[in-house]
Amino acid sequence: MPYLFTSESVSEGHPDKVADQISDSLIDNFLAFDPQSKVACETLVTTGQVVLAGEVKSKAYLDVQDIARKVISKIGYTKSEYMFEANSCGVLSAIHEQSSDINQGVDKKKKEEQGAGDQGMMFGYATNETANYMPLALDLSHTLLIELAELRRENKQIKYLRPDSKSQVTLEYDDNNKPVRIDAIVISTQHDDFDAEAKMLKKISDDIKNILIPRVIKKYPQYKHLFNDKIKYHINPTGKFVIGGPHGDTGLTGRKIIVDTYGGKGAHGGGAFSGKDPSKVDRSGAYATRHIAKNLVAAGLCEEVLVQVSYAIGVAKPTSVNVNTYGTAKVELTDGQISEIVEGIFDMRPYFIEQRLKLRNPIYSETAAYGHMGRESKTIEKTFFSPDGKK
Repeated sequence: MPYLFTSESVSEGHPDKVADQISDSLIDNFLAFDPQSKVACETLVTTGQVVLAGEVKSKAYLDVQDIARKVISKIGYTKSEYMFEANSCGVLSAIHEQSSDINQGVDKKKKEEQGAGDQGMMFGYATNETANYMPLALDLSHTLLIELAELRRENKQIKYLRPDSKSQVTLEYDDNNKPVRIDAIVISTQHDDFDAEAKMLKKISDDIKNILIPRVIKKYPQYKHLFNDKIKYHINPTGKFVIGGPHGDTGLTGRKIIVDTYGGKGAHGGGAFSGKDPSKVDRSGAYATRHIAKNLVAAGLCEEVLVQVSYAIGVAKPTSVNVNTYGTAKVELTDGQISEIVEGIFDMRPYFIEQRLKLRNPIYSETAAYGHMGRESKTIEKTFFSPDGKK
């Protein structure tokens, strides 16, 4: 029987994502100067204020206030009328040294025996719905906001946009679990106060439909047929959205874990990613299971798959590895047999995950908005500066 499925995304200017990006920028800076840094940092943002907290073990010395301000400026909070502005907001740091009790379970004499930074279970998911093996509803939700942010930065076709926005896409699936129609699209975007409310809302609605949507359609030639005149659009459905960002809503690191992963498809172990160095299996274990899931689907072994791994704190070897192909496997093996083969091929001990995926590089700022999974593979150069003159 046909059914509807919905996923959402939030922009880089959403307060929770502002917090995620600051936390991950701190991670990148620590790793740039000391790749063996152990970091778990959280960020809170609200009207005119940023609070940094967490535990760090590192040889690096950083100006965390300067790092936070640069992230906020890059996102686009550069005007005083936003009530949260990069140069004028207060930045309070309550970062302290990591607990030695926790660290003794992670650091071992032999690197390959490095224990998991915490207990828990992590999931990786992949589907052949899209070229990047991500669920289509989430991928569309991300793309809507990525293109909206591009329009904001271009400041040509749409000149009133502010950084905070959210999207949501509802797809109809047929009996074969294939997407056949977009049922609804929700876009809420922060904007300047440029006219009477009714006129503003009409202008925003028209621009979303006539400027943003065509740009998104170009990204999905194989799914062009899903866009039609019957889509239900909800654009700024509550009315005007002038007050937004950290002034409109307090933001915290790790509150958008479904946006960060698969939009509600598959499963989630509950652990956030941002602000954690790769010894934290919440992050590295989730990346590793996605790597496995993507390879299984890309190899044609199945159409859809969910991979689970679990750990005990301080113990290197996982307590379990499980594969669920949802009955889409193309090989004459049970999911249990596939699980055993996967466990034999992919070493899921934390040290080996770090080495295999090169997770001790400062690569995390780029993942902190618009999803950690399904990213385009590319090599970039980044330059970091420390207060003591190191580059």
